[in-house]
Amino acid sequence: MARAVPGTRDEILAAAARQFAVSGFKGTSLQDIAREAGCSKAAVLYHFANKESLLTELMAPAIATLFALDAQLTGLSGGAARRTATEGFVELTLRFRREIALLHGEFPELLEHPAFAPIQRCSERLLDAFAGGSGRAEDRIAALIVLAGIPAACAEFPDLGDAELRAALLTVVRRALAPPD
Repeated sequence: MARAVPGTRDEILAAAARQFAVSGFKGTSLQDIAREAGCSKAAVLYHFANKESLLTELMAPAIATLFALDAQLTGLSGGAARRTATEGFVELTLRFRREIALLHGEFPELLEHPAFAPIQRCSERLLDAFAGGSGRAEDRIAALIVLAGIPAACAEFPDLGDAELRAALLTVVRRALAPPD
């Protein structure tokens, strides 16, 4: 595959993804991205207003999929909400493993950024769905562990095939969220 012309929007996005993967979002500067893309910082800023807009564009497909899952949860409750949330979130994390790996460890902080506020609201609704709508502390804690653990597992096991990881995640999630005996 031919490499894009240095300084183009796509090459800058690819360079940003590589840099975020190596140094994290906070540890990457616009100059690092420009150097990786083979262009000037001014060229990066021509295409993107700031580092946050680069991240937002890199994450746009994953965010759109999260919003679609959130829409599927509308009107569902209990077991139906839990099943839809479980299967949908596992698929989302498998599909966007690379993007999740970019943010692993920085995600809670990034959620506080105004551009990602809608993701925080979706996360809260996912948490509620994983908990089956329960307000019990044990159910909410299990749901939180699942919500945080699925992306962590995807980041931790990058070489595990999708089918194997999907099966393991679904098994573990069902076990974690099972009603007590």
